[in-house]
Amino acid sequence: MKAAPALDVERIRKDFPILQEQVNGHPLVYLDSAATSQKPISVIRAISDYYLHANANVHRGVHALGERATEIFEQARRDVARFVSAEERGVIFVRNTTEGLNLVAQAYARPRFGPQDRIVATIMEHHSNLVPWQQVREQTGCQLEFIGITDEGRLDWEDVERLLRAPTRLLAVTHVSNVLGTINPIQELVRLAHSEGITVCVDGAQAVPHMPVSISDLGADFYAFSGHKMLGPTGVGVLWGRPELLEEMPPFLTGGSMISVVQLDHTTWDEVPHKFEAGTPDIAGAAGLSAAISYLEGLGMDAVRRHEEELADYAIEVLSEVRGLTQYGPRGSDRAGVLSFNLDGVHPHDVGTILDREGVAVRAGHHCCQPLMGRLQVAATARASFGVYNQPQSVAVLASALGLVSKIFA
Repeated sequence: MKAAPALDVERIRKDFPILQEQVNGHPLVYLDSAATSQKPISVIRAISDYYLHANANVHRGVHALGERATEIFEQARRDVARFVSAEERGVIFVRNTTEGLNLVAQAYARPRFGPQDRIVATIMEHHSNLVPWQQVREQTGCQLEFIGITDEGRLDWEDVERLLRAPTRLLAVTHVSNVLGTINPIQELVRLAHSEGITVCVDGAQAVPHMPVSISDLGADFYAFSGHKMLGPTGVGVLWGRPELLEEMPPFLTGGSMISVVQLDHTTWDEVPHKFEAGTPDIAGAAGLSAAISYLEGLGMDAVRRHEEELADYAIEVLSEVRGLTQYGPRGSDRAGVLSFNLDGVHPHDVGTILDREGVAVRAGHHCCQPLMGRLQVAATARASFGVYNQPQSVAVLASALGLVSKIFA
């Protein structure tokens, strides 16, 4: 007996107005959720409702609108903490994953590290979790080394065991690769790192939207993710930090809101997490993020994970029948709903352009992972990435459109 679908995708799709769009005369098939997800109507309304009924600044007004805005903003913080099973005091609102990782680099690593210390990242990192550590290396003289990957697209465990020891002070690692779909064993990496006194900073941008994530279970010291990849708006993201570490760190940005007392000769900082939230935050974005969390919780993250895992397995099978197509990334349960591929003799940008003519939206390029492209010995790939609103029919349309690409370039 066939198992019931994890999600009622036909019902879900009705919640996303943009999926009714026509692109070049075809129904939109959106397969670029790893870049940014589409938004359900409940998220769009939450943003609109904030501006219609609560538009004011937070943490400063004593009037009714200011109190409403503050409650919306702080409720979003509580929602985030619950969603990722983390201590609320460690939830810092930032613009995106990139800003969160830069905050760790500049406020945690830069003041602590010197030429005798080492930062370790992996070759599969997004530039957001690589370039900030290059900057710290330039600023402090510390060493920066990288864990390689196997031909299957998993971390090279010999490198892991060699590098997770002195003089390493920090491990920067993605939870899920935005190119390979590899789900890295964060809990095991944290265990190994902590046994050597190494701090762990995780890029969770591709994990939090697609699977259950418990930061308390993972044990990471820092964990960053973006709202726009998890059905929420652009311009708002989260850095979670271990509160005792945040207490020791200087602020990343300074100015209004993050202060306690300002005098002409010195300033004292507000308490964590407000110490790291300078200026007016994206309050509407926080409202939208809260609505996105409610939507995902309503679906159930276990069901979201099962749906996307099944869809990825189906896509790997179907695309393996496309002549001349090479797929990248592991096979198995440690794989997320991201599928990168190339067609023999066709540049990925040409693949993406022709697919767009058929209404299919994929990503083409290096995906902000140029060192990984070098490891794969390609300049770029095309990438299909799945969300809760995709269905097997989406994969069938992709495969058919790829067949057209092959005919054009035959």
